[in-house]
Amino acid sequence: MSEKHFETQAVRIASSKTNQREHSSPIFMTSSFTFDSAEEARQMFAEEIPGNIYSRYANPNSTDLIEKVCAVEGTEDGIATGSGMAAMFATMASILEQGDHILASRALFGSTHQLLTGIFPKWGISSTYGDISDIANWEKLLQPNTKMIFIETPSNPGLEIIDLEWIAAFAKAHNLILAVDNCFATPYLQQPAKWGADLVAHSATKYIDGQGRVLGGLILGKEELIQKVRYFTRHTGPSISPFNAWILSRSMETLAVRMERHCENALKVATYFENNPHLESVKYPFLKSHPQYELAKKQMRLGGGIITLTLKGGIERAKRFIDQLELITVTANLGDTRSIITHPASTTHSKLTEEERERVGILPGLIRVSTGLEHPDDIIGDIERALEKSK
Repeated sequence: MSEKHFETQAVRIASSKTNQREHSSPIFMTSSFTFDSAEEARQMFAEEIPGNIYSRYANPNSTDLIEKVCAVEGTEDGIATGSGMAAMFATMASILEQGDHILASRALFGSTHQLLTGIFPKWGISSTYGDISDIANWEKLLQPNTKMIFIETPSNPGLEIIDLEWIAAFAKAHNLILAVDNCFATPYLQQPAKWGADLVAHSATKYIDGQGRVLGGLILGKEELIQKVRYFTRHTGPSISPFNAWILSRSMETLAVRMERHCENALKVATYFENNPHLESVKYPFLKSHPQYELAKKQMRLGGGIITLTLKGGIERAKRFIDQLELITVTANLGDTRSIITHPASTTHSKLTEEERERVGILPGLIRVSTGLEHPDDIIGDIERALEKSK
């Protein structure tokens, strides 16, 4: 169905029907699968013939999800994992070896930062951060053992945009693997593989689920690389449950319509508060004031569902503001139908040093807003009341 539009593929790609003739894919809640003969079992384990063996390896529900997301991301193959961080970890750990080096964008999710600075060094894998404001310097950051470039765009939570066309050409020129965390944009707004990315990772827990129900991760990309990822995940076991895969596959069917509304609401909220006297700044990729506005318009369909508000008065004002909210939920998740607010400096990025946070724009008063599907006037009203009461 590759010739069909995004929405059609997301709705219509499904696992083969069983003899029950179901219209919606069933949940295959089984740990293992049977074989018709000893020889068939041998052939499947030897990968001479296709087929399900064990749900740690694959399950019809995870296969259904992967086929759907690969079609809309424009990738050759993929793997589903039990969480977004399992996907980020496996994207790197399956490819890298002792002595290898990663060049990464400085603006990364907090737990990804911990992988690069706290976990991989124990295994002899080093990393260097590059600033997107100084891409001319990235050439100097390369080392003889550099194997991979890992980036987020838009970044969490600073909403920095990296030129996918440029970074893909840079990676190719130096024979490096380019991996992109595409969580904030989703496959609906941006397809990094079409710009030249080799691997694309998602926390499917966020917008792909869209209702804050289940955990899940995705790793998509070139077949020869996914084979390495598949070997790694098959033997280390970060498997997605059949139920979670079923939920996420069903959620893909509404991703396009949900993202349209998320983006519409986010742009309205960002525009409304752009010049608010209580705020130092408002950042959103499709605001003309965003420093990479033209680049965002080039490589993204819409601006996404995340905005950042930096309050005057720093962390104490931010805390008072959060405590005055009545409608918007305070939680560390994002991409939900319900609007969510998070204070990254004290939660998701609290393990970074103050200097590390400042270098990626995470100021003490910065608030991340995941704009939900409520009426935009109600979201705006709640933020406005909280700003007034927190003075």
